[in-house]
Amino acid sequence: MAVPGGLRRQPANRGLVSHCTHHHIVVFLLTFFSYSLLHASRKTFSNVKVSISRQWTPSCQNSTLPVKIFPLAEEATLFLGTLDTIFLFSYAVGLFVSGIVGDRLNLRWVLSFGMCSSALVVFSFGTLTEWLHFYNKWFYCCLWVVNGLLQSTGWPCVVAVMGNWFGKAGRGFVFGLWSACASVGNILGAFLASCVLKYGYEYAFLVTASVQFAGGVIVFFGLLTSPKEVGLPELGADEDEASVEEDANRPLMGNDDVDDDDQNYSIQATDNDNQPKAIGFFQACCLPGVILYSMAYACLKLVNYSFFFWLPFYLSSNFGWKEAEADQLSIWYDVGGIIGGTIQGLISDVLQKRAPVLAVSLLFAVGSLFGYSRSPNNKPINAVIMAITGFFIGGPSNMISSAISADLGRQDLVKGSSEALATVTGIVDGTGSIGAAVGQYPVSLIQENLGWMWVFYFFILMTSSTIVFISPLIVREIRLLLHERRLRMLAE
Repeated sequence: MAVPGGLRRQPANRGLVSHCTHHHIVVFLLTFFSYSLLHASRKTFSNVKVSISRQWTPSCQNSTLPVKIFPLAEEATLFLGTLDTIFLFSYAVGLFVSGIVGDRLNLRWVLSFGMCSSALVVFSFGTLTEWLHFYNKWFYCCLWVVNGLLQSTGWPCVVAVMGNWFGKAGRGFVFGLWSACASVGNILGAFLASCVLKYGYEYAFLVTASVQFAGGVIVFFGLLTSPKEVGLPELGADEDEASVEEDANRPLMGNDDVDDDDQNYSIQATDNDNQPKAIGFFQACCLPGVILYSMAYACLKLVNYSFFFWLPFYLSSNFGWKEAEADQLSIWYDVGGIIGGTIQGLISDVLQKRAPVLAVSLLFAVGSLFGYSRSPNNKPINAVIMAITGFFIGGPSNMISSAISADLGRQDLVKGSSEALATVTGIVDGTGSIGAAVGQYPVSLIQENLGWMWVFYFFILMTSSTIVFISPLIVREIRLLLHERRLRMLAE
């Protein structure tokens, strides 16, 4: 008996290797490092919180400074948490807008503008104000709002560019490896901050802002946003021609079990329209899986970004370790996320399903959070448990924000409209950022009143909520896997 084409499993990377050119490699590297630099500047702020708090409050070291913003270190810490919340809210709003703008303007222009402008804001926030001894809470808040809006141009643009160049074949592995850009940026930011922190926190902002501005200039002159810019066939047309032979190219987000009436629905440009049209915001929200993954990512990004913002501070305040040592140790969470995103993406390519892989990883994440909350005052043991936690939390977070977002933006219902990628990515990541923003104040409030142990219980609750939101997708994809297995057994 012949096995149906949709059930034949072929190497997920075969189509990828056969179509890869040096342009693909350049695009991969440029988008990778452009977003790494954006994340490095964010990580710098979290890594120098202790120094900023010390500078803004009276102490024996800075008692001669003419300006004191806060009388107590606790008030400074609370304001730093407020800045995190302000940044994330403006970042979330910007993501919804940037996704729509990115689908209508040149992605290279939008990305380059965001990188260079954000670098100038970061320089003004951390370096210029310190050099001029100008300290003002409202000025800091305004700068961080603008920084969040400018930084939001990054993720929708880079995911859309990657989606234009890399098809469904091996997307889980490619995007899993590529989504390590955020973790690499965290590592880079922590490394740069720890190297120059002894000279003053303002130099940490200076270095990262300078590198980010230079990266924006390189992106403007070097990034190719789609294959057609160099005369290569567009991704959609190339995949359609190979769809019969390359079952690895079948969309992972395709609705294999929907009714015929649903399959006839498509928000795409008419056949006689050569230019793909960007879909509307509400049309993108109505695409299958977008709302569920967005809500799930809101819970998961809350946990992931809480580690991002507070992990160095937690290590320094809870264990009494030096700030530079805490910065360097926090890198292991990102190392775990890099490995987790790559391995889990590869497994999802083999299974041709994403949700079950996410579910298993998130179940292990609950256990790893419980274990890390009881980590002893021992740096090697703490680093190992931290890396394991990053593997099971950072890995799924990377998958949802990159590979799954690309799947959602290129599913069957939007074929013929490649201008949906940035919009869908903005919706998913924007909703995730709203969840992360809402969660930062409760984290600081819980820590202040109940202690760090209850903060980890809160993380466990949010991770469990992530599983609940994607449970309909998990059930559907597991049913499809079992159905495919039965058909293959009958065909043997």
